[in-house]
Amino acid sequence: MKYRKLSSEEICALQDQGCSAEDWRQIEVAEAFSTANIFRTAFSGQIRLGSFNSEFTLPGGLRRHSGISDATLHNVSVGNGCCIRSVREYIANYDIADGVYIDNVGTIVTDSESCFGNGVKVSVLNETGGREVMMHDKLSAHEAYMVALYRHRPVFVEKMNAIIRDYVDGIKSSRGTIGTGASISGTAEIRNVRIGEYASINGASLLANGSVNSTADAPVVIGRSVICEDFIISAGSSVTDAATLTRCFVGQACRFAHGYSASDSLFFCNCQGENGEACAIFAGPFTVTHHKSTLLIAGMFSFMNAGSGSNQSNHMYKLGPIHQGTLERGAKTSSDSYILWPARVGAFSLVMGRHVTHSDTTNLPFSYLIEKGETSYLAPGVNLRSVGTIRDAKKWPRRDGRTGADKYDFINYNLLSPFTIQKMIKGLQTLENLRYASGELSDVYSFHSVKITNSALKRGMELYRIAIDKFMGNSLISRLQEADGSFSELSEAKLQAKLRPDTPVGSGEWVDISGLIAPKSEIAALMNGIERGEISTPEQICEAFRTMADNYYNYEWTWAFQHIQQLYGINPSKMTKSDAIRLIEIWKKAVVSLDNMIYEDARKEFNLASKTGFGADGDKEQKEIDFGQVRGDFESNDFVRSVLDHIKIKTELGEKAVNALG
Repeated sequence: MKYRKLSSEEICALQDQGCSAEDWRQIEVAEAFSTANIFRTAFSGQIRLGSFNSEFTLPGGLRRHSGISDATLHNVSVGNGCCIRSVREYIANYDIADGVYIDNVGTIVTDSESCFGNGVKVSVLNETGGREVMMHDKLSAHEAYMVALYRHRPVFVEKMNAIIRDYVDGIKSSRGTIGTGASISGTAEIRNVRIGEYASINGASLLANGSVNSTADAPVVIGRSVICEDFIISAGSSVTDAATLTRCFVGQACRFAHGYSASDSLFFCNCQGENGEACAIFAGPFTVTHHKSTLLIAGMFSFMNAGSGSNQSNHMYKLGPIHQGTLERGAKTSSDSYILWPARVGAFSLVMGRHVTHSDTTNLPFSYLIEKGETSYLAPGVNLRSVGTIRDAKKWPRRDGRTGADKYDFINYNLLSPFTIQKMIKGLQTLENLRYASGELSDVYSFHSVKITNSALKRGMELYRIAIDKFMGNSLISRLQEADGSFSELSEAKLQAKLRPDTPVGSGEWVDISGLIAPKSEIAALMNGIERGEISTPEQICEAFRTMADNYYNYEWTWAFQHIQQLYGINPSKMTKSDAIRLIEIWKKAVVSLDNMIYEDARKEFNLASKTGFGADGDKEQKEIDFGQVRGDFESNDFVRSVLDHIKIKTELGEKAVNALG
């Protein structure tokens, strides 16, 4: 946009309208500038003003013309169509884009050279330091996971920090920005904050040293009484209702409200926090906590729901809060649960009661960790048959609130994957060894500071075998299907050719790096590339994660192919039609068996005990009617019907595959 100096007539008009300037010669204006809507404003330093020819329509229908009134501006540029009014203190060192609305604010200032929250070190997991993650605008859960946890590779960590420092140095500026269409009202102080397009900041108390990375397709909302210091808030997120964040990264589509407070924590996409408190946590995707009495501290979580009163302790001995713990993906805590760190809870497990024995159940996923008489008991695998586990798996994809074009976290929602199945295979071996070492008639077995009853051990082994059969069959049938979901008739030679893996990647160990499930070899290759300097920008790192996510199913089949011999005694390179049919029949049995368990678990939600409290002041018949009106009946429940439909669909799918094999 071309600018010009003010004419003497325009200067007189502005003075008549109550305006003043330290030096009128330092004010430049757009060609279409008019003095008509500039009142009672003091200018100093370098000033640039656009044209003010548009209107804003506020909630309720009130209209306000663009322009500037009752404000003090120092070293500020203002775009076209902005409305700036009732600035109690001043705005200094800011570039304000087109269409911005600012009303009833205190101070908006950049008071020194700033990186706007980028480069701030977050002491995640260990409050005393040692696992710091440097924040930046494009931080992903996977990158942060590696930086925080892979301290056994110091060269990698230093190279990563150097990449981030280069990015941070590139955005350093002594001027703040407010993006197109942003709205700021009723806010007391904004200091050294970069504000993106279409952000809505209404009633915040303090925003200091941060970035509000709002975009037109994923705006950020910041509400009343919010305090954020040393922060980055990513696209599509909201922080409202007196939430307080200090040294925190907020990923995409997160929600914080109702007085939630957090310090030195990383929250990645789709996290939610209300009422409670967090300190030094690594909150991977879909970490959710809603209750006032809940404290999350020094832990790593993802796909996690914290029950009311959930608590952990990272201060075990006398050297301070140096301990940490992990709840692997999908693990949940019940009301009033407590864990004394260090501890590690396996994926998709449920924690109930108080646990102080530092258990490690990572290779026994889908378990219940229960307190009985101050002793921790484990029921391996029982969460596989829980209706709640399946409901969670279905709700996470639906609740992905990210709407922007760029997504930094690459999420795999699969319950069964090489990551969990490899743990079940190890878990089966562990349970077999326990039974062999202690004898089949033992009542209770001891494992990593937990107890496992005889019946729980047998049931866990059965459930793990069923889940393994289901996963391996899923992978086989997916490989046999054409792109349109159909099955072609195959000779044995074509069958073996079709089953041949497309890539050698995936045959070894797998890891879950906070939402992204990938072969460990690919993570190691990425770190090697960073250490050698072959990968040197955040964009290249993001692209490496994207490649892993896009190739997941090819990698998965390589892993499954390598394990068919171990699990079923079939050489996959020489698989016959009858071998394939046998595996499909095993798969069908596993799917139907597991679905029937889930069906029966769902039935518990409709038993007599569940109807307690219904039919107030009425008899049994009225209780039944009241329950039915509120909850519906069992057979017509949407989830129950989906389970029955799943059994039917998978059975038909198996039959089609068998028929194609002749």
